[in-house]
Amino acid sequence: MEEVKLINDLKSKDKRDFAFNELVSLYKERLYWQIRNIVKSHDDADDVLQNTFIKIFKNIDLFKGDSKLYSWMYRIATNEAITFINKRAKQMQISNEELQSLAIDNLKSDVYFEGDAIQLKLQQAIATLPQKQQLVFNMKYFQDIKYKDMSEILETSEGALKASYHLAIKKIEAYLLNQ
Repeated sequence: MEEVKLINDLKSKDKRDFAFNELVSLYKERLYWQIRNIVKSHDDADDVLQNTFIKIFKNIDLFKGDSKLYSWMYRIATNEAITFINKRAKQMQISNEELQSLAIDNLKSDVYFEGDAIQLKLQQAIATLPQKQQLVFNMKYFQDIKYKDMSEILETSEGALKASYHLAIKKIEAYLLNQ
């Protein structure tokens, strides 16, 4: 019920600014971590988060309510992060995998990275996965998103998501055992 009120307020010219500030405070942290798990860098995650909220603000009138508002925003955040990665890799004239590898190497010197050597190894293992498996693994492992919600966000069946997660786990285990 509160989500319906928030959506109506976001679409109302009189209440839009206040409602948007409320939306940002409610979702910025969760969206930040979704983006950060994809782009790895704190500064890049902040930039992508800002772009995500701009896109949400500009397109809120297009939100039909077919899914939860959160799922819709998550999809935008995920797409913005993937677009960022693709653009950055193209600018640097390297593959997405090479860009991921660079991002993992830079985590060691990132003052906002709070992980230890084990966490760094896990990030290296995740970076070896195909993009879809990375998304599914990060959403399930780090954010404990239910497959039903993930299905709305990624527009994929729950069965396919479960299979992707299972494959991701097997590949991560194999990577870590070989290190």
